[in-house]
Amino acid sequence: MVKKLLYQFDTDDVPSVFDSVVAYDGGADHVTGVAKVNSENVSAMVDGCIYTRPPKDKMYTGIFVGGSSLAAGQSVFDAIKKRFFSNFRVSVMLDSNGANTTAAAAVANIASTCDLSSKKAVILGGTGPVGQRAAALLSKEGATVFITSRSLEKAKKTVEEINQRFGCDCDALAGATRDERVKAIADASVVMATGASGVVLLEETDWVSSETLEVLCDANAMPPLGISGVEMNDKAKDRNGKKTFGAIGFGGLKLKVHRECIKRLFLSNNTVFDVEEIYATAKEML
Repeated sequence: MVKKLLYQFDTDDVPSVFDSVVAYDGGADHVTGVAKVNSENVSAMVDGCIYTRPPKDKMYTGIFVGGSSLAAGQSVFDAIKKRFFSNFRVSVMLDSNGANTTAAAAVANIASTCDLSSKKAVILGGTGPVGQRAAALLSKEGATVFITSRSLEKAKKTVEEINQRFGCDCDALAGATRDERVKAIADASVVMATGASGVVLLEETDWVSSETLEVLCDANAMPPLGISGVEMNDKAKDRNGKKTFGAIGFGGLKLKVHRECIKRLFLSNNTVFDVEEIYATAKEML
């Protein structure tokens, strides 16, 4: 029987153990982790994947792009796709920093809880990989999306990149201080926190009496969480009339989606999983 081989191209110094474990759980027979991959050195590795097996067996080779930097991963991902031609291609997935699967699982849960059309959604600490992808997905669902950051200039630069990549119309708001963050969530229906671990972005008193908030979601799994009053195991938990999601609460879907996408890499040799395709899988599985 032809082995299902997954090549894990990681932009960091050491390939992710987490991604390797999930890859095996997703059905790969063998996972080869390669470190320090970049857009310049990946071409020869791609050639090794696309030229070695006959057409009927190319579906049993897959590529996973990971690492802590979404920008570096995206560059490698794009370089890989440019190397493909005709039927000389294999299926490939991008999930640097877990951004695509995490954002997909979180937004799929949010979208299943409330109608996002024309609703104001604010992502606190939204300049990181998960925040960027979540902003794009929320916008695609019809929400009016804002991201905050300790640096308004950084937030503005990030939304420009999001809007260019996804054709969205996200915007930035000041979020360096607690007062600025409280002002940012005024009239919001959805608030999501994707800031650094251990940084409290909202106190419970900042949101508990809001008359517009419907959903709060915190992507931080390490206490203290970004939104006080939300627990990491919350899964559409009713708190003060709002539905809350914690990182563990939607993390089960994240892992299921990650495994399922790995499984689907081996169903054909022309599957591409970026955030859009991963989000579609999350909605299908929810």
